Amino acid sequence: MGHFRHYGVPTNNQAIYRFHNEVVRLWHRALNRRSQKTRTTWERMHRLVKRSLPDARICHDYPLNRFGAITRGRSRMR
Repeated sequence: MGHFRHYGVPTNNQAIYRFHNEVVRLWHRALNRRSQKTRTTWERMHRLVKRSLPDARICHDYPLNRFGAITRGRSRMR
């Protein structure tokens, strides 16, 4: 969840979903290596993901909605 909260800005949604899918793919590959008899099906994998991983989502609003502050050209902090 920390990754999504840090990188979950409005224009980064494609990278967020790509990261989530890559984590799922690597986790599936690691689970498949554990057993020599059966493989983890994608159906079971989707159930595990739904139960264990948070959804890939945008956590922040656009900056004007988030801060609600408009300056007059110069910052007060200078």
